[in-house]
Amino acid sequence: MVNVPTSSIARESDIALPIHAGPEIGVASTKAFTAQLQVLALLALHAGVARGHIDAAQHADLVAQLRSAPGFVAKALDREDDIRRITETLSKARDVLFLGRGVMYPIALEGALKLKEISYIHAEAYAAGELKHGPIALIDEDLPVIIFARHDGVFEKTISNMQEVMARQGQVLLISDAHGLAAAGQVPRSVQMPTVPELIAPIVYAVPAQLIAYHTALHLGTDVDQPRNLAKSVTVE
Repeated sequence: MVNVPTSSIARESDIALPIHAGPEIGVASTKAFTAQLQVLALLALHAGVARGHIDAAQHADLVAQLRSAPGFVAKALDREDDIRRITETLSKARDVLFLGRGVMYPIALEGALKLKEISYIHAEAYAAGELKHGPIALIDEDLPVIIFARHDGVFEKTISNMQEVMARQGQVLLISDAHGLAAAGQVPRSVQMPTVPELIAPIVYAVPAQLIAYHTALHLGTDVDQPRNLAKSVTVE
């Protein structure tokens, strides 16, 4: 899966799937990341059809969900002002913890990666179920904890983890949809996402993950397009 079909890796590959994201100017990939998620989802759908696991009606419904992703991404971008205000405080942190469960765990990883890449704040992501296996020892009133928790089948478990963080005075930021925020109760800070199907949830929730890093970096005055020690092209192993 490549964004530049004429690149060296594309030429060396037996099969190259272009993602058509357009030029990615910044070193830290953003739109190429979400475009990769789209292409991976399409690849999974085609594999499901080929193996007989997905029938024609299911395929049509899932493709329709993917086609709806840009509209939901636009709604997520409408929350940029909320995120900008939150990052005024976040930019003062030395460490940040990201938590997610199920399909939200990789998005927590993306958020931590982007934050450390362009703001230079130490950030780590954990599967929410592993909170008690180490990272809970780090939580105090100075540690921001960013939780991605779409209202789904594992939501209650993630909120239980969030409550453990709050009991230890951690600075919680909950990113969820309207149902999730209502069910979570009182939370110090939150960002409301649109209610989306599970298939496209990672694509939509990647938006706040990346915007948090972007606006934190802007507050700190770092170069968001050319972060230190990173290069767009990696030529050494």
